[in-house]
Amino acid sequence: MTPMIMKRSFILIIALSAALWVSAQVPKNEQQALEELYFATNGRQWLLKWDLNKPVNEWYGVSVRGGHVVGLELFHNNLMGPLPESIGMLPRLEVLNLAFNNLTGQLPQTVFDLSELRILKIEMNRLKGELPESIAGLSKLVEFSAFNNFLSGRIPAGIGLLKSLEILNLSSNTFYGRIPESIGSLQKLESLGLFENQLYGDIPESIGELSALRELVLANNKLGGAIPESIGRLASLEILQIQHNDFDSYNNLGKLNTRQLLVFDYDVEKSAIDYRNQDFSRTRMADTKFEDDNDN
Repeated sequence: MTPMIMKRSFILIIALSAALWVSAQVPKNEQQALEELYFATNGRQWLLKWDLNKPVNEWYGVSVRGGHVVGLELFHNNLMGPLPESIGMLPRLEVLNLAFNNLTGQLPQTVFDLSELRILKIEMNRLKGELPESIAGLSKLVEFSAFNNFLSGRIPAGIGLLKSLEILNLSSNTFYGRIPESIGSLQKLESLGLFENQLYGDIPESIGELSALRELVLANNKLGGAIPESIGRLASLEILQIQHNDFDSYNNLGKLNTRQLLVFDYDVEKSAIDYRNQDFSRTRMADTKFEDDNDN
């Protein structure tokens, strides 16, 4: 190898090393936010702990790009206690996955200032409190999963402004009130889970605008009135679970294209028509028990 080639190789190695070093660095306030999260959620008891003496990009579950923290994935890692307000000091965060932990207290309002978020997963924790109307600021959100917590209050109408949303699961909480009419604005929504809350009133007619919806789970609530006629426009629907509610009429279920349904659960004994008499050769029926997976 000639001296010139060796010199160029040395310069290239130095340049690459410098680039890697720079990419490992994050602003001081972002590192501080992560450290506060670590101490607030009993980091010393995490299953996979952070070595705070190492570069941030080597910490478990932390993704760094362009000198900023863009991902925080601490799924099932024994996080305990409340989330600190400083979580909002990660302005470039795109993925926040804290599911299956032991988080308590309320979701910090600063979470809803993370305008770059695409994925927000907080299911299977012990979080409480209400979802604010400021959730509308998470305009890039594709998935929001918060099932099995102690969240309460009304589902904010502002949720209808999350135009990129594909998955929304708020099941097994204590949300009450009506399903907001604005839900029909979520044109990309594929899965809507509101199972086991305290929702009441009619299913909004706007539900029929969800042309991409494949899964609609509304079981175990206090929903009433008639099944809306617009349900027949859900051309992509494969899973429908509406059992254990207080509907007055099921007549509009007949407008569904039942050949595409793979799961169809409703309170048969409350309906004037037994829709099982139709051709459900590919459909699993579960009568009135949500947990019953037996074929009929």
